[in-house]
Amino acid sequence: MAYKYIAEEWANRDKTFVDELNRQRLVQWRKQPVTLRIEHPTRLDKARQLGYKAKQGFVVARTRVRRGGLRKLRPRSGRRPKRMGVAKFKPGKSIRLISEERTARKFPNLEVLNSYWVGEDGKHKWFEIILVDPNAPTIKTDKDVGWIAEKQHTSRVFRSMTSAGKSVRGLRHRGKGSEKARPSHQRGARYPNKQRW
Repeated sequence: MAYKYIAEEWANRDKTFVDELNRQRLVQWRKQPVTLRIEHPTRLDKARQLGYKAKQGFVVARTRVRRGGLRKLRPRSGRRPKRMGVAKFKPGKSIRLISEERTARKFPNLEVLNSYWVGEDGKHKWFEIILVDPNAPTIKTDKDVGWIAEKQHTSRVFRSMTSAGKSVRGLRHRGKGSEKARPSHQRGARYPNKQRW
């Protein structure tokens, strides 16, 4: 029942105490390392919803990533507008997926389960990443996340198999208009030597 009230507070941040509390937190978070392992999730309701359990084998890390899109400087020399290389440049990965990948590189023996947003300012965004130790006996015998210990789930974040990765690959849509979305190639699976992002 408590999770319901925590979720309501985070849903209406500007009307509740969460917004003011986050402002105070960001002052400390800016001084901390880019990726930091933390004892407890900041948003307990969201972490539990995404599979976190307060038991051995689960790790939570907070990661800071830069904000902004792919804004390009307009070239000084002459080109026709189509060749300016300024407009219609879309990032191949979301900032959340970038944060998951950077965290996974910091903890190479752990697998990324999921992630969620916890705060942002003018320059950065902060995400908390839920990581799982696939070799821990408590994880192997867990009925909910035991699947992550199987060998086909190795390096899942780098193949865009997490929730953020599937969203980037366009797998959140089904039916009319998304006929070309499947089969969506996993990053690095079909073209291991080719940088596609």
